[in-house]
Amino acid sequence: MSDLSKLPGLERLWAKTRGDPEIIVAVLDGAVDQTHPCFQGAALERLPSLVLEEANPQGTMSQHGTHITSIIFAQQHSPVRGIAPQCRGLIIPVFSEQRRRRLSQLDLSRAIEQAVNAGAQIINISGGQLTDYGEAEDWLERAVRLCQDNNVLIVAAAGNDGCECLHVPAAMPAVLAVGATDEQGQPLEFSNWGQRYQNQGILALGENVLGAKPGGGTVRLSGTSFATPVVTGVAALLLSLQRQRGEAIDPQKIRTALLETALPCNLEPNQDSRRCLVGQLNIPGALTYLTGDAMSEELSTVEASGCGCQETPETSPQIAISGEMANDSAAAGEIVAATGEVTAAVRPAEPLVPASATPASTHPSHNVSPMSNNQQANAVIPSQPPGDIGGSLIYVIGTLGYDFGTEARRDSFKQLMPPVEIEGTQIPANPYDARQMVDYLEANLSEAKSLIWTLNMELTPIYALEPSGSFARDVYAAFQELLAGEVEAEDSEEYIERVSIPGRLTGRTVKLFSGQVVPVVEPMSPRGIYGWKVNTLVGSALEAVRAEQEAAEEAQMQRSLRSFLNRVYYDLRNLGQTSQDRALNFAATNAFQAAQAFADAVASGMELDSIVVQRSPFCRMDSDCWDVQLKFFDPENNRRAKRVYRFTIDVSDLIPVTLGEVRSWSSPY
Repeated sequence: MSDLSKLPGLERLWAKTRGDPEIIVAVLDGAVDQTHPCFQGAALERLPSLVLEEANPQGTMSQHGTHITSIIFAQQHSPVRGIAPQCRGLIIPVFSEQRRRRLSQLDLSRAIEQAVNAGAQIINISGGQLTDYGEAEDWLERAVRLCQDNNVLIVAAAGNDGCECLHVPAAMPAVLAVGATDEQGQPLEFSNWGQRYQNQGILALGENVLGAKPGGGTVRLSGTSFATPVVTGVAALLLSLQRQRGEAIDPQKIRTALLETALPCNLEPNQDSRRCLVGQLNIPGALTYLTGDAMSEELSTVEASGCGCQETPETSPQIAISGEMANDSAAAGEIVAATGEVTAAVRPAEPLVPASATPASTHPSHNVSPMSNNQQANAVIPSQPPGDIGGSLIYVIGTLGYDFGTEARRDSFKQLMPPVEIEGTQIPANPYDARQMVDYLEANLSEAKSLIWTLNMELTPIYALEPSGSFARDVYAAFQELLAGEVEAEDSEEYIERVSIPGRLTGRTVKLFSGQVVPVVEPMSPRGIYGWKVNTLVGSALEAVRAEQEAAEEAQMQRSLRSFLNRVYYDLRNLGQTSQDRALNFAATNAFQAAQAFADAVASGMELDSIVVQRSPFCRMDSDCWDVQLKFFDPENNRRAKRVYRFTIDVSDLIPVTLGEVRSWSSPY
C-alpha cells in the first residue's frame, strides 16, 4: 500500500524542512473537513467562495477536497503524514455537491484570482476540463497569466480519461501538469498524456494514496487528483527551503527544477513513451538542482531531463472553443447561465475510487462537443488594493440587467404590473420585457429593491448589485434610468450601450432564477455610475481636445478612440476587481484624458499598438497608483520610433481619480 513517506528523498527533505508558515498553498477543491484530527495544529484558513456548503461526510466533493488537503497539510502525529505540514493553507471551495461537481471556467478564474490576491505562492487544482488543444476561455487564460505575472505556480491534474488528450488548466502555459503512476513507477492506464504535457507535465504516485476522510478516518484513493497534491507538497517544501536559505522565493524556479530533473519512468515493453510526460518526480534531483548539495548516494545513478519523449512546441494553435465536461456520467449535464447560454465547466480530476476498483472500468474516455468562444486574454499585472478597505473594491464595465430569483417573485411582478395595450387590445404584462419594467419602476421605484439587479458581460451575469445604506434609493433610481437608456433605439441620443459600476464585494452570493450563483456587489452611491454610447463618448472626448488639436484628422481620431474603447470592452474585459483592472476600466470611462494622447499621435499618422497597465513608481501617501500606457506605432514605417503616452490613476478609493498630466516619450520598442 502506498505510503508517501516512502517517496524517494522525502525523508531526507523532511530532515531539512517540514514547511514554512510564510509559504502559502491554496487548494481549490471541494469543502474540507477541517475538524478532522489530522488537521489539528495545521494553519488552514477557508476563504469565502461561491460554494457555501460545509464539508459533508457523505459528500463526494467533500471527500475529494479533504483527501487532497490532507496529502499536503496533515500533521505528522496523525495516520496521514502530510508532505508540507508546516506551510499555511488557503481552502477555497469550488466543487459543490449541489452543482453536480462542476463549475464554470469563469468561477474557477474567480477562485484563482482570489488565491493570488490572498498571497498564495502555489495553487493546487485537482480538476480540469477536457479540451481539444488545451484552449480555454479568456477568463481562465487571464487568471493563469495573472499567476505567471505574479510568479504563482499552478499545479493541476492532467486528467483521468486514459487518452492522448488535454485538460485545462493543466495544459496552459506556466502550469505544472501532473499525471499518475502506480507504486512501481508505471503510468496508470487512465492518466492522460498529450503534446503540451511532454514539456510541462510530470508523473507522481497516484495509486492507493492514503488520505483523510471527512467525518474521521482514512481512505486510499487513486487518480491524477491525488498525484497532484503530492507534487504541490514537494514544491511547497522546496519553496520553504529557498526561504530558509535566505533566497528569493521563486515558484517558477521550483517548476523548472522539477521538470529538468524528472526521471525516466518504468515503462512496459512496447508502451507509448509519451505516457511518461517529461518524467517522474525526482525529489533528490530537484534539491540538488536548486542547492547544488547532493542528498545521498542515490544521486550518482540519477539521469535528469525526463523520459526521452519527443519534444513539441511550447504552444499550439489556440482554437477558441470550450468543451463539455466529461468523465463522470453524473456530471454529464451542462451549466446554463441566466441567458440560457452554455457555460464551459471544470470538474474534479477523478476518479474517487477505492484501491480495489479497476481503472479500466472507472475511467472511460469521452468525446467533446465544442462551442464557439470569441473571448481574448488580458495582459495587465494585478494587485490587491492596499489597506483595510472593508471589502475588495471593484470598478467594472458591462451592461445592466435584472433577475427575479424565483418563480414566485417573477409572478408577483406579473401580477402587479399593469396590462399593456397593443392595437386596442390589452394583454397581460410581461416582466421580462425591459421596456415594460422601466415604465413600471418609473412609477413604483420602491419595487426596484425586489429585483436582483445584475451587471452582465456578453449577456452573462457576473455580479449581483445590491444597493444599501443612505443612498440606496438614489442608486436604484440610477439603475432605472440606465435600464431606460439601454432599451432605447441604437440611433437615439438617449441610448446607453454600457455602464460602469463602482462598489465593494460583500463576500456574499445570490442564486439567480437559472440557478447560476454570482457574487454580490454593493454600490455605495450613484457616484461613478455612468452610462454611455461609444459614439457619444468619442464625440465628447473629441470636443474636449478639438481647440488644442485642430490639425488632427477627426475621422482618424474617431477610429482610434473607438478602437481604444473597444479594446477595453472586448479584448481586455475583466471582472474589475484588481487594481490594474479598475485603472484600465476607469481609463475607458475617462476617455477625455486618453483623447489628449490620441490627438497628438493621430496628427503624426500613428495608430494604437498596445495598452499596458503598470504599478506607478510615484504615488501619494496611502494610495494605490497605476500608470496606463498607450503605445502608438507608424503603420507605414516600422523603423520609426514608437510613441508612448502615460497617465496615472489612483484606485485606492471607491471612485478612481487621475493624477497629474499626460506624459509622453519615444521608444524604439
